[in-house]
Amino acid sequence: MGNSTSKPSAQDEAILNLKIQRDRLHKYQKRITVITAREHAIAATLLGQGDRPRALLALRRKKYQESLLAKTDAQLEQLEVLTSSVEFALVQKDVVFGLQEGTRVLKEIQKEMGGLEQVEKLMGETAEAVAYQQEISDMLGGKISNQDEDEVEDELEALEAQVTGVMPSVPTTKLPGKVRAEAREKQREEQREEQREEQREEQREERQAMLAS
Repeated sequence: MGNSTSKPSAQDEAILNLKIQRDRLHKYQKRITVITAREHAIAATLLGQGDRPRALLALRRKKYQESLLAKTDAQLEQLEVLTSSVEFALVQKDVVFGLQEGTRVLKEIQKEMGGLEQVEKLMGETAEAVAYQQEISDMLGGKISNQDEDEVEDELEALEAQVTGVMPSVPTTKLPGKVRAEAREKQREEQREEQREEQREEQREERQAMLAS
């Protein structure tokens, strides 16, 4: 009689799936590091051109990507502890759910790796680029925490000081969170309106060119 192979246990399968997810995450981290570095450089260039709204957009997207990676990494570390537990049966449902959630987030991270050509659209002036910038701005609206928004604002001010050589003024009192949130929302709305106006202007120019031809 031949040797029979035993079926892998649920714990073995969870450990294997976890390893696959962690390997994918490490691969994504290397690729996104290149993208976030370019987004930082684009923000600096835009600030040098006096285009603060789009510089802020580049830094907000960079922050979102970094937060996504950090959150996923922390989740996988927690799952690693659970899967190695001697009482795996008691936490099996949590592990399965966590792995499913990890797969979903990894797909979201993968979408953020559209390549550097997508990142370059953050500086674009064409109707396609403006539409892409609006799409990114709308997407980020519900996915960045207030704390992350505050950190992005701080990064923007520090980068602006580095680019212009002018140190930002330090307020004597810190704005309440609600006031800062309202100010950010107003700024984002102004940015969206500016982008929409640019898009409308380009469309008018295209129509005039077609009529003239």
